[in-house]
Order: sequence, then structure tokens, then C-alpha cells
Amino acid sequence: MTSEEVLAQLLVARDALGDFPDRDTPAGAIVPSEGRKVSNLVMMGMGEPLYNFDAVKEALLIASDGDGLSLSKRRITLSTSGVVPNIYRTGDEIGVMLAISLHAVNDELRDELVPINKKYPLAELMQACRDYPGLSNARRITFEYVMLKGVNDSLADARELVRLLKGIPAKINLIPFNPWPGSSYECSDWETIERFADFINDNGYASPIRTPRGRDILAACGQLKSQSERLKKTDRLALEAMMIAGHGE
Repeated sequence: MTSEEVLAQLLVARDALGDFPDRDTPAGAIVPSEGRKVSNLVMMGMGEPLYNFDAVKEALLIASDGDGLSLSKRRITLSTSGVVPNIYRTGDEIGVMLAISLHAVNDELRDELVPINKKYPLAELMQACRDYPGLSNARRITFEYVMLKGVNDSLADARELVRLLKGIPAKINLIPFNPWPGSSYECSDWETIERFADFINDNGYASPIRTPRGRDILAACGQLKSQSERLKKTDRLALEAMMIAGHGE
């Protein structure tokens, strides 16, 4: 996508909601996000943003500029599966909030769930997070973690997650997996997710559980029912890895 196509999506949403400043607002003035109908921008679920760095950079700089769309950089989040070199560039050249599709606490499992880990393993990814400019309790990194039954949802996994993120101001979004017919994975039991979340919270990290929506009509994130049923098993497994890497969407 071009930067214009990225921004057009935001403009269409604002236009549909009548979400534009009054005509009397001075040019270049920063319009407070409070009261806006479109107050936050998240680069997620559109492919890997950091593989399209130049266009994403231009779009987000325009979105955050006072002569552009005047969104605060603290209200713009870029989500990545872990393209380490461009994480550094994001911090230096864009300066928005960062989210990481994590989903596993060791390289062996993450290689399977998020294949880019084979190129940029956890040690490199965690170092890039620790080095992210402006990192603080007010500018935490969000780690996305899809809960997979019997795969990454044990208390041992929770303990390793806390150890892995030690020293990184962070929030951990726990995402119940959205199954679809033919999927090799199942969503963790709700009690397991809550126990996992309680452990993370007790160790000082906010760990909200995302509310699943649309499961009953196979419209939740990642539920590509018609595609998954047509695919060969090997292709379906590759698709599942891609969906999990994209936050289970």
C-alpha cells in the first residue's frame, strides 16, 4: 500500500463519522484527541507494516503532524511480528508506540508460530525492545499473546514470559484464539487464561484479556473458514502460523 492508501482509510472513517475539526480551528493547531470519534490509530492486521517501512513512515508522520491529521504519537501504535532492523528505525524516525506479536516464550515454539523468528530470534527482538527510544512506564510496549490450549498457556510459560520481559516497561494483551473448522489449535480454557493473566498481573504487568467477538458466525479475527477448508494440510498449517503471527486475527 502507498502512504496515500493508508491515510485514505483513516480519512474515510472520519468522514463517515463526521469526525473533523470545526472550520474555525487555526491551521496547524493540534486538535485534542479527547472528544474525537477516531482518536487512536493502530497499524495491525494489514500485513507486516515494517516490510513497507517508507510508506508507513510517511503515512504516520502525516497523521501525527499538526498540519496533517494532528493525532498524538502516543495514540498511534505500530504492530510488528519482529522485523528487528526496522524496529530501531521506527523508534528513531517515526516515534510512535510499539506493539509486538510475541505468542511464545522460546525460540523453538516461536519459530513455528511466528516464522520470522527464524531470522530475528527472541534475544535480538527483546534487545530491540529494550533499546526502543522513549521507552518508559508512560510509553510502554504492548506484547500480543494468543492463548493456545496446551501450547503456550501454562504457568511455566507465564513465568518465562515475566522473565523474558524483565526490565521492559510493557503491557501484555492476552488474546483468546479464534478457532475455525480444520484448525490444528484450540483456544485455552477461560479458567486457564484468567490464571495466566492473574500471574502476569501479580508480577507487575497489566494483562487485559481481549473480548472475542463474531465467533458464532465465523467472523472473528483469523477465521478464514472457506479458505482453510479448501487448503491442503501443509498449506493450512502455514496459513495458521501466519494468522497467529498476525495476533490471531
